[in-house]
Amino acid sequence: MNIRRFITAAFIVALLPLCAAAQQQVASPAPAPTVSFFVLKPLGHNVWSAVAVPGSGAGSNSGFVVGDDGVLVVDSFQKADAARALLAEIHKITPLPVKYVVNTHYHIDHVSGNGVYAEAGAVIVAQRNVRDWIHTENLKFYGANITPAQKASVEGLTGPQAAYDGSLDLYLGARRISVRYFPGHTGGDSVVFIEDANVVFCGDLFWRHTLPNLIDASTADWIATLTTLTKTHPGAAFVSGHGDAGTSDDVDAFRGYLTDLRRLVAEGRTAGKSGDALVDELTPKLKETYGQWSAFNVFVKRNITDTDAELAGTKKIPRPAASSN
Repeated sequence: MNIRRFITAAFIVALLPLCAAAQQQVASPAPAPTVSFFVLKPLGHNVWSAVAVPGSGAGSNSGFVVGDDGVLVVDSFQKADAARALLAEIHKITPLPVKYVVNTHYHIDHVSGNGVYAEAGAVIVAQRNVRDWIHTENLKFYGANITPAQKASVEGLTGPQAAYDGSLDLYLGARRISVRYFPGHTGGDSVVFIEDANVVFCGDLFWRHTLPNLIDASTADWIATLTTLTKTHPGAAFVSGHGDAGTSDDVDAFRGYLTDLRRLVAEGRTAGKSGDALVDELTPKLKETYGQWSAFNVFVKRNITDTDAELAGTKKIPRPAASSN
């Protein structure tokens, strides 16, 4: 009996540390996971892309370049929280300040984090048209029933503090960043060239394996822009506005989509098709080649109708203000 009690007592004593450890684990649960807005990918030579995680609210891609005396960021996401998350990642890589943020165009999914960087001391830079359109044209994305809060959020966006017309060079110490205007997606698009790294940030002038938003597009100009980009930078890494970074072959594939879209819509119009009949006629043809691309079901109908309106000369696209500050 005494032996049995001794064995039982010894078992309990041995078990106590395990119970204490278990209680400690229960009392101190693991912290909740943070929202993953993007995947950070090094492109070499102190250049990174920040590829948006679908459904996270980031909205579009971003990226940054570290130079001798500071950092340049390209686009600022759809949510300020995503911009804060990227700023935190930048600070893990370098203590240098963010000096510039280049908005590749005015669309709300690329500019909503501007204020985060401006508060940190960065200068927001964009093509001149973005200064007007960021507070006006973005209203249309909320539809006819826009709420006062939505209207105020657009009007409260931090706009560019520096604007250019055709070209601009920015410097991070000795490192030169070339910012150039190209037509196609909105009429106010910037392409950011990191020549010493052979990286091209295209914004929404390039959608990798993804159907684009053509709401403001002039597709003929856009196709010509893509031809220029791949001809002048055949071996570059091209950072897209949506989808992963790609190569000149990926840019060519996207140009092929726009070319096929224009051709098919023109043929349909010649055959007397319009409206839903045109959409019904062309959707299966486009699906044969591009049905596996992201956002196909989201944008295919609108791509057809937007291109139809463009070819008919009835499409409404943003126009530069008569006098822009």
